[in-house]
Amino acid sequence: MSERKPGIFRRIFGFINKLASVLRTLISLLFLIIVVVIIASLFQEDIQPMPEKAALRVAPSGVIVEQKTYVDPVTQLFQQSANQDAETLLSDLITTISRAADDDRITSMVLELDQLAGGGISKLEEIGQALETFKDSGKPIIAVGDNFTQDQYYLASYADEIHLNPMGAVILTGYGSYPSYLAEALEKLKVNVNVFRVGEYKDAIEPFIRNDMSEASREHTLEWLNTLWDIYTSRIENLRNIPSDAINDYVNNLGDKLVQYNGDSARLALEMGFVDQLSTRPDMLEELRSQAGAKNHNSYQYIDFQTYLAYSKRTQVLQSTTGQDRIGLIVAKGAILEGEQPRGTIGGDTLTALFQQARQDDKIKALVLRVDSPGGSAFASDVIRQEIANTRQQGIPVIVSMGSLAASGGYWISANADQVWATPTTLTGSIGVFGLVPTFEDSLTAIGINSDGVGTTRLADIYQLDRPMSEQAKQIVQLNVDSIYDRFLSLVAEGRNSTPEEIHKIAQGRVWSGLKAREIGLIDELGTLEDAINAAAKLVNLEEFELKTITKPLNIYEQLMLELANGGVRLPFAGPRNGLLPPALVSELKPLIEKLDFIGKLNDPRGVYAHCLICAAP
Repeated sequence: MSERKPGIFRRIFGFINKLASVLRTLISLLFLIIVVVIIASLFQEDIQPMPEKAALRVAPSGVIVEQKTYVDPVTQLFQQSANQDAETLLSDLITTISRAADDDRITSMVLELDQLAGGGISKLEEIGQALETFKDSGKPIIAVGDNFTQDQYYLASYADEIHLNPMGAVILTGYGSYPSYLAEALEKLKVNVNVFRVGEYKDAIEPFIRNDMSEASREHTLEWLNTLWDIYTSRIENLRNIPSDAINDYVNNLGDKLVQYNGDSARLALEMGFVDQLSTRPDMLEELRSQAGAKNHNSYQYIDFQTYLAYSKRTQVLQSTTGQDRIGLIVAKGAILEGEQPRGTIGGDTLTALFQQARQDDKIKALVLRVDSPGGSAFASDVIRQEIANTRQQGIPVIVSMGSLAASGGYWISANADQVWATPTTLTGSIGVFGLVPTFEDSLTAIGINSDGVGTTRLADIYQLDRPMSEQAKQIVQLNVDSIYDRFLSLVAEGRNSTPEEIHKIAQGRVWSGLKAREIGLIDELGTLEDAINAAAKLVNLEEFELKTITKPLNIYEQLMLELANGGVRLPFAGPRNGLLPPALVSELKPLIEKLDFIGKLNDPRGVYAHCLICAAP
């Protein structure tokens, strides 16, 4: 007789048992690999000593950011450098350059900028000030590159010598803002966009209701773009000792100028005084070997800025003084959303918890809030503002340092600080509020889908996006927008010692450069993050202090994974280091991706936003 087959349930449970066994095996294997890596790291040779003499190699990659975007530690371990290559911390660059200026072991600096994708002129300005400090120490800076994009060239212009590949170019285009306008497309798709706003200049909603830029938007956008471009061009012309307006002449007449040099972009850059020498890669290497010393026949004597930073941090830990008073630093980077949010996005609850954490540290005498944000949820912005007010009421001053952007909700959380600092090229203001509610009843009707039903009140269908908004619903949203705008004006007036009527004149969604914002009283001082930190120390009479960055505590598991990922441990099956997209394309795509990501995460409980969609810091 043939053996009877097991029943269906027995077979199912048998399969589940086998699957569980396989999963246990995989988990055990993963754990074993991690343990082996940890044990291997324990038996590695000690970190080699700093070279007696070396050049500091500064080669940032990806986009320069205030705070790195959160990546799960396990993902970071198995795909290590994908995130690390995409972003470089601004604070890491500035700290490294500043410390190297006073280090006798560092003889010079080499700027290798080919992998830099950008980050905005405000951040470049702060790096530039650190480079000036380095030069003041008497140490030369050499910049080398196959090509120089606009952001790359700004940093290169601080160098004593700039070497460009004979096949390369200095690629300058100027600044521009060219949003995509969707009104016609939405009309064809039969999407009805209900817009609610306050202020002539609140152009965040224009792409949804127009096919072109309004005159008001054109006026104020061009104003801040010209301010930033004037700063860019004048700075480089002074650093390179070239005639005033030479950069505008180069950009606006590039075609005619290239005709004179038979299309040779590198030769044109040399003749214009933008670079000092055209050097092939072997020529560049020989030049660096002659100045910094030869490490071997393929390299010069240098230390990477990441490695140098690790050395200096370790030294700082060993030399740190326990019990020293502190200035706390909290970074608020990204769009402002409700609730808990990962690094790279500002969560109302997340940032609130950081302020509460800081107040529990008796050694923290003042706080610096570094803001780099286009805004977002009005509700979450006010939650953060209230926490800042609570911190100040408990005797801890709060100083705001604005990065590239502190607009709309980013200004909302900044306005009531003890002091507000920004760089001349910071984009701020955009004091305005809007609501946006799309409905799809016509789109659905066109394909045969209709909505009908009953409700107990006139507002029962207010959240039905497949039905048109009633006049009462529209009235309610507009009144909410008006009320929140009035609240915005009042809190700014309180923080800036003014009146709502006076603030309204410079509000209405208008964007200002940091330079102009100081003139009209929206900020107190122009300066870098370091300037703001020193101002905080002065405010509480601290001559010596420790700077403590306030971050969300990690659990033991996260700490272990992060240490492995950041400690140079690279698993043999981890992904490749180089991304598929060139840095310049990454730089262009990043603002669009961030905007789309923000729109997908909108979560304000009242659907009202203080956000500057058109703000993209050049």
